[in-house]
Amino acid sequence: MRRALSWWRALVVVLALIGVWELYVDLGGADPLILPPAHAVAQSLYDNRGLLWSSFLVTAQEIVLGILLATGAALALAAVMHFVPALRRAFYPILVASQTIPVPMLAPLLVLWLGFGIGPKLVVIALVSFFPIVVTTMAGFAAVDAELIKLMRTFDATRRRIFWMVELPSALPGVFTGVKIAVVVAVIGALFAEQAGANAGLGYLFEQSIPQLLTARAYAAVVVMSVFAIVLFALLTLAERLTLPWAYRPIGDLDG
Repeated sequence: MRRALSWWRALVVVLALIGVWELYVDLGGADPLILPPAHAVAQSLYDNRGLLWSSFLVTAQEIVLGILLATGAALALAAVMHFVPALRRAFYPILVASQTIPVPMLAPLLVLWLGFGIGPKLVVIALVSFFPIVVTTMAGFAAVDAELIKLMRTFDATRRRIFWMVELPSALPGVFTGVKIAVVVAVIGALFAEQAGANAGLGYLFEQSIPQLLTARAYAAVVVMSVFAIVLFALLTLAERLTLPWAYRPIGDLDG
């Protein structure tokens, strides 16, 4: 009941913001060619549903594949750095430095190198998604209960067995947290990647709509991308609850 109430509150806030947006444009606060009213964006979602759907399928494929690629690589690197502290000290500063490279500058170079196919999009999405997954996974490994490890050692458990039975399960909440963060930034990465060089996708549609003064259609593309990110986030939260029932604790339960 408490969770349902929180969702209703969020919905009321969203509807209120949409109402303010509509009134602001209708009362002359902004040029509709620059900021279309909410009803124009809704109309564009319906009128251009076929185009938006076909573009969405392209972008959704890029985002899902990019996140899967980033998750696999991040888990492998985090495990290696956890087993070998010397590698962690060597690679961690490089990981931090990699996040200082602006994606809008990197994406065009990847397009020149890898072409206009799905390759550069996957690389950009994987790059922006990789860092939060590695960081939260490493934090999960560091938070493992030392007493559990000592207990496993008293039973002569091997290092590999301790990792699979204690350390990895304990780090899974951190993995889910990183992937949920990655879902949000992956949408941004996909937008930049498609704007740098593509012939399909929501980012490409957005880039084509602005010069044609089809701003309502551009905003509709943004809405579709945002809704997709929210749905992915919700699905990951559900998967986390089902996979890790012992670790999941709603924020509301922390009161008192």
